[in-house]
Amino acid sequence: QVQLVESGGGLVQPGGSLRLSCVASESIFYFNAVGWYRQAPGKQRDMVATITSGGTMDYGDSVKGRFTISRDVAQNTVYLQMNSLTPEDTAVYYCKGTRWPNHFWGQGTQVTVSS
Repeated sequence: QVQLVESGGGLVQPGGSLRLSCVASESIFYFNAVGWYRQAPGKQRDMVATITSGGTMDYGDSVKGRFTISRDVAQNTVYLQMNSLTPEDTAVYYCKGTRWPNHFWGQGTQVTVSS
């Protein structure tokens, strides 16, 4: 069974940084793409950043220039480096692996940006 496990969330002050990790039970290349999504209370789940098996990256408009997605193939891990955080970044962050036509979600990790 494919599993994705997120970690690295927490409480951070505005302007601070966090790095999230998503460890997969399979090789990163098992997936067509791996991405980070977030969901704030009362809002829909939105794409934050994705990386394809070929290395193509994409970002949501609200995080461009502040967040960076990367991967460590040897560790089966995808990272999300988040800089210049604002309260609007507060949400549960989920990792998703896509191997068409299936999607696999992690359990999520809470990120709270507050002073």
